[in-house]
Amino acid sequence: MKNAIGVEIPAEIPGLGKLEPFQGAWTKLAKGWMDEAVSATPLKAKRAHLDKLRNSLEEAIERCEPHDGMTVSFHHHLRGGDGVCVRTIEILHKMGIKGITLASSSLTSAHDALVPYLQDGTITRVWSSGIRDRLGEAVTRGALDVPVMIHSHGGRVRAVVTGKIKIDLAVIAASAADCEGNATGAVGPSAFGSLGYAMVDAEYARNVVVVTDNLVPYPCTPISIQQIHVDHVVKVDSIGDPKKIATGTTRITKSPLDLLIAEVASRVIEHSGYMVPGFSFQVGAGGASLAVAKFLRRTMRERGVKGGFALGGVTSYVVEMLEEGLFDAVFDVQSFDALVSGSLAKDPRHIEISGSMYANPFNCGSMTNKLDVVVLGALEVDEDFHVNVITGSDGMIRGASGGHCDTAAGARLTVVVCPAFRGRMPIIKKVTQNVVTPGESVDVVVTERGVAVNPAHEGLAERLSAAGLPVKDIVALRKEIEAITGAPRPIELTDRIVGLVEYRDGTIIDIIRQVKQR
Repeated sequence: MKNAIGVEIPAEIPGLGKLEPFQGAWTKLAKGWMDEAVSATPLKAKRAHLDKLRNSLEEAIERCEPHDGMTVSFHHHLRGGDGVCVRTIEILHKMGIKGITLASSSLTSAHDALVPYLQDGTITRVWSSGIRDRLGEAVTRGALDVPVMIHSHGGRVRAVVTGKIKIDLAVIAASAADCEGNATGAVGPSAFGSLGYAMVDAEYARNVVVVTDNLVPYPCTPISIQQIHVDHVVKVDSIGDPKKIATGTTRITKSPLDLLIAEVASRVIEHSGYMVPGFSFQVGAGGASLAVAKFLRRTMRERGVKGGFALGGVTSYVVEMLEEGLFDAVFDVQSFDALVSGSLAKDPRHIEISGSMYANPFNCGSMTNKLDVVVLGALEVDEDFHVNVITGSDGMIRGASGGHCDTAAGARLTVVVCPAFRGRMPIIKKVTQNVVTPGESVDVVVTERGVAVNPAHEGLAERLSAAGLPVKDIVALRKEIEAITGAPRPIELTDRIVGLVEYRDGTIIDIIRQVKQR
């Protein structure tokens, strides 16, 4: 069966069950049609003055009664510096546990060491927002029998609440915690900022282990993870390296090309009609995307515009805009550099939120639905404005869905920034390798060679052209780029499906096929 963007979707896949094709960004929710919330917060009882402290992570896991086929969840707020996920899987492997479903909010280069556990049957299924580096390459080459499920941050919450992901064990790294499991990422030597994604796991997991390298006297404040959800607490030497949060796509760029694109994108926002007093704003991961905040800050100062709130992955730039009074509040589900944690701990206007409040499509208050402007990155964009942020030009899984489709669906203006080409590979293509965000949710694509405006956004192209911006038809822009790079050769793929890209409402927007070995 074909979905709304013309991708053939299998009716069912062994290990994942029946599939529902993508129908449109808001079609399913507009019909009021959603899955039942079959998961509930587990009931747990604990007698007074019993100790939750365990001598080791091994002891804590043993008390959670690990078993074959269990689902284990992690959060990725430490990104490239995470030191807990691999350690936990190593322990489960030594215990002889097989058939694990790995349900991490995302997977980075810090998790390359998991590859052998995919190959030996310790891990047999993966649900995640993103998979990168060696792990992504191994999956794309067919390391798992069951395709990985790529979901958005909001879609992950929906999957947990509806029981598609049933967490047996949540292991939560915290930069400070007390003996009862009250925990935070905002203070301590390893402070990394928000614990937004872990909040949902703590609430719904059957067993919750908090791991910290900074055990503090009771009570630990501020409280991000509440003791009412936590079964065991473990003190370790290190939970990881917060300095490695701001690497890769979360590093503030110094590239002249990225800065040029960011400056043009800032001008697009300025003249879009949406940069008005009280407007809300988010930047996504990616060098040029993050850099837009730098130029927007200058523009807001010059024009005397004060925004309402900033949202999402929060950088030092956004914190400085809060401190300068350019926004009234910042809502933080994930901190993109460790320096943000100081603001989170001390400034009441810097508010930590859960993944559910951020982007869950199955509640009536996700903040992505309040966004006026979002700026997002892309690995590829096609003539229909569909965006790929999951597979590279070689077909390998190397990126993350993140909050891309969540924010694009909710924002009044979605701006995608990307270079016209990387190396000799064009980024604006006739058809993208995969789709994460449908073109109907994308309004503008900004490159160094021109600005393409989705014709569905009435009047926007005229406003930007009147401001002197280089607006071009996206087909003409694609042909101009290909005149330089040449048309890319199709990637050779097998028929085997190695991944599914799930839209935020639980429908399948695309499939990822195995790259043919040479």
